[in-house]
Amino acid sequence: MQINLDNPVIVQADGKVLVEANHKSYEGAREFLTQFAELESSPDALHTYQITRISLWNAASSNLSTEEIVKGLNKISKYPIPGEVEELIAETIERYGLVKLVPSTNASEIALQFENAYVQRLFTNDPLVQDYLIKRGRRRDLQYSISIENRGIFKQQCLLADWPVEDLAGFKPGTALPFKLRDRIKNTDVVFEPRSYQWEAAKRWYQDGKSTGGCGVVVLACGGGKTIVGITAMSLVQRKTLILATNQASVNQWIQEIISKTSLTAKDVGSYTSTSRDLRPVTVSTYQMVSHKQSKDDGFKHLDIFDKEDWGLIIYDEVHLLPAPVFGATANLQAMRRLGLTATLVREDGRETDVFTLVGPKRYELPWQDLQKMGFIASIECVDIHLEMNELLERQYKEAAEKDKFMIACSNPAKLDAVRYLLEKHKKDNVLIIGTYLEQLEIMSTELNLPVITGKTPNHIREKLFRNFRSGKIKTLIVSKVANFSIDLPDANVAIQLSGTFGSRQEEAQRL
Repeated sequence: MQINLDNPVIVQADGKVLVEANHKSYEGAREFLTQFAELESSPDALHTYQITRISLWNAASSNLSTEEIVKGLNKISKYPIPGEVEELIAETIERYGLVKLVPSTNASEIALQFENAYVQRLFTNDPLVQDYLIKRGRRRDLQYSISIENRGIFKQQCLLADWPVEDLAGFKPGTALPFKLRDRIKNTDVVFEPRSYQWEAAKRWYQDGKSTGGCGVVVLACGGGKTIVGITAMSLVQRKTLILATNQASVNQWIQEIISKTSLTAKDVGSYTSTSRDLRPVTVSTYQMVSHKQSKDDGFKHLDIFDKEDWGLIIYDEVHLLPAPVFGATANLQAMRRLGLTATLVREDGRETDVFTLVGPKRYELPWQDLQKMGFIASIECVDIHLEMNELLERQYKEAAEKDKFMIACSNPAKLDAVRYLLEKHKKDNVLIIGTYLEQLEIMSTELNLPVITGKTPNHIREKLFRNFRSGKIKTLIVSKVANFSIDLPDANVAIQLSGTFGSRQEEAQRL
């Protein structure tokens, strides 16, 4: 390939892809890259993507070939693609699906299917998976399977061994739950129709009920309507559904949205939380409830209760939270259709692989730039305000341990006057003041006489404050990290970020 400096992309040997954001061909390049690479950063001029094994396996699950990726990269790149990157793409794409999970004639097992005898020999000799294998038959006609109970942990182990298993074992049907979306209900004043991309996301996930569909992740920017995608997916499946959310506020939002946008009523939709144990055809709970233990040696009490229900679909809201060890218990819920919803699959601990194995591959992604261009989310302007430290704080900062310096800088008391100035400038706007450090938030609340929501705020007070903010009774609200996830505040148009988790791309995406 010849050098073409008019192209918008540079591919580096480490798998990073740099894209000129102001280039005339940027849109086409971005649409192509999102199929097999993850966006890492997007400043004004130069966006950075990263090609990883997990992003390539997601591409392979969508039937994107090595040839298509390499040919497409060469078409938009200024320089020839580094050989290391071509090798990574080829080796990774071709490895996906060499081992498959398929239905077994034994109801308590799932069968393994191999691309060929060589793959079977390599795989079955791998020490990371051997303990899970059930072997039957004679030497020349060996058949392998796993216990149905090990479906989740087995796929995790396979990925650790660089064997991205394609799960075609199917799902138990679950109890039927016939209902309609509001737009299909006659004699109703409520008009509701999912947007075209929300329908597309749900359909790509469902894949007409085929064994390749019904499991996977939809990535949409905050404000893109992930809850609506979940409800649309429910309408395709028409089965008893369990929804796992991050907190009580999110549970309440799911219930309100389902009842307002479908023919399901309060009799059909319930919550299973610390304050309510109401199992219904659609049950909304939290990750904390599912993974709760009385003590370290006890079992998962509530998970056992959920396991006895005949679910046909489980929806993971903010699915990027699932891989945290405390949420790993939900990996047992593998026998049903699974939908993950998130604004970002990025995790700073690198455990995106757990989402891939436990929920499924990425089925659909629509970048926030597209949603912004379509007019569904507001345009975004980010401004940094740099503040000096006073002499005392600067000395304290210099003498502090490395681990404490970030917190000291974030808690600079000069931020109080800066916030006062910004609130005066934006007194007609709906403002969220967001921070990580509780002492800082309490000081702001006291000095500015503003309400604050933290993890300690009782749910009924949280709901009242959120409701008053939505209605306009409150123009400014201070929130801690509890507002990072699943809080629906569409009228907020200014966010003042006081402090955050250093370098967390996940948090920045959620807050934006």
